[in-house]
Amino acid sequence: LYRTIYDDAMWLVNLVENLLSVTRIDNGSMHLRLEPELLQEVFQEALNHLDRQAEQYSIRVELPDDMLMAQMDAKLIVQVVINIVNNAVKYTPPGSHITLSAQKREQMVQICIADDGPGISDEAKEKLFEMFYTVGNDRGDGRRGLGLGLSLCKSIILAHGGAIWVEDNHPKGCSFYFTLPILEGTSHE
Repeated sequence: LYRTIYDDAMWLVNLVENLLSVTRIDNGSMHLRLEPELLQEVFQEALNHLDRQAEQYSIRVELPDDMLMAQMDAKLIVQVVINIVNNAVKYTPPGSHITLSAQKREQMVQICIADDGPGISDEAKEKLFEMFYTVGNDRGDGRRGLGLGLSLCKSIILAHGGAIWVEDNHPKGCSFYFTLPILEGTSHE
């Protein structure tokens, strides 16, 4: 009973936080605190705050460069990573593999969060980042969403000057990508 109450309370907290964030971004009252941040640290912070069900999944980070940095508001990007990974947990069966990776792409850092779950239909991909759109959850575990998480992710990434999209992960699953401006002129001290 305690776990059910706790899970529902956390769902409500996340719902309110997402609604407030979307509203602030959309009306321009949210000011980004852009600073150079290590992606390794951002990923680790996000992984520390995943839903309890994430323990049933194989989640790993693959960074070819541990010193890879991007210009970002770390708190918001942590929220983006949490939302995408929690969606992977929600829509893939327990035991699935989820991989977080990042690499330089010209003047941007491209982050990828991939899973080996059932994937997303082409029809759903077109609407995925719209507010209040949810993909059917066939798991039957009662977990629900209002379709705010990925809409919030899109708003945050666009506010950073990046892009966000989803592709098929071969041989199965899906990969969510987003880009952030790379930190120019930095030296690794």
